[in-house]
Amino acid sequence: MPRAASHGERVGVAVRRPLRWGILGTGLIAGIFTSDLRASGLTVVAAGSRDRSSAERFAAEHDLIRSHGSYAALCEDPAVDIVYVATPNVLHLENALLAISRGKHVLVEKPFAMDEAQASAIAEAARAAGVVVMEAMWTRFLPHMVRVRELVGGGALGDVRTVMADHDQRLPGDPTHRINDRALGGGALLDLGVYPISFAVDLLGPPTSVQAHATMTSTGVDRQTSVIMGHHGGRQSLSHSAIDTLGPVRAAVLGTDARIELAPWWYNATGFTLLDAEDREIETFAQPVGGRGMQYEAFELERVIREGLSESPRMPLDESIAIMRVLDAVRAQIGLVFP
Repeated sequence: MPRAASHGERVGVAVRRPLRWGILGTGLIAGIFTSDLRASGLTVVAAGSRDRSSAERFAAEHDLIRSHGSYAALCEDPAVDIVYVATPNVLHLENALLAISRGKHVLVEKPFAMDEAQASAIAEAARAAGVVVMEAMWTRFLPHMVRVRELVGGGALGDVRTVMADHDQRLPGDPTHRINDRALGGGALLDLGVYPISFAVDLLGPPTSVQAHATMTSTGVDRQTSVIMGHHGGRQSLSHSAIDTLGPVRAAVLGTDARIELAPWWYNATGFTLLDAEDREIETFAQPVGGRGMQYEAFELERVIREGLSESPRMPLDESIAIMRVLDAVRAQIGLVFP
């Protein structure tokens, strides 16, 4: 059995040939992801679904050469090197472990799992199998976020004190829709709130304290949730997410010398403005990207595999586990219980 490795450690042989992607799940996000990868020159060869006709339709739509009528068949396909898990939240653990057990590298849609225990199980399985697994928190890899981290890490903001972000959307109100279904891991927190929480952890590190308040729907999921986190050094982060009200979807990073104001829909490919303590513009960032921008997380996973690393230093497994720990703490405070 391969030994466990710390994140970013070189453990394998560098890969030079094209890496081949298989898409597990054929929903909306899977389609956007596949389109972005193909438009960026990456190789997507197969799709798998529990419904063969759905897999065949998806493969035809995206010009893929192979389709499979089960998740197991996709994961056993020798033409697939990396499996992208794009199924509902409650299936991430099962699907990730299946792909890992077949020796595949895996990109798991956010949230990484349903709770910390499941996230740890995925990480342990990946390390034992010697494959690369990464959470698909695609926002982290977008060009504007790369520049935000450069500015924060380089001291351009002085002492960073606060991270603020909202992710409020008006999603379908149908009680049978997955976002409103407790059995499918619905609600604002796991689908929307995970973005600003992950953003705060990325810039400020795991929290030292968590306070949350929520309003629930008639189906038992959180309709809106506010989270305040304390971080090392007295820093704070504030986030709000909702599934039935469209908000500004903005974010800001506040420092003693300057601040960054991210443009609306901050978690998508967008831009930002850096302003000094006198409210003067220092830098404006705007870099167009192709498609939605989901190719950047795929570039990162392929880079890690090609260089023979154990996992991504930008989205390490221990950080995905830490984020799930935060979500668990929030759920405990707001009374969000999944079957």
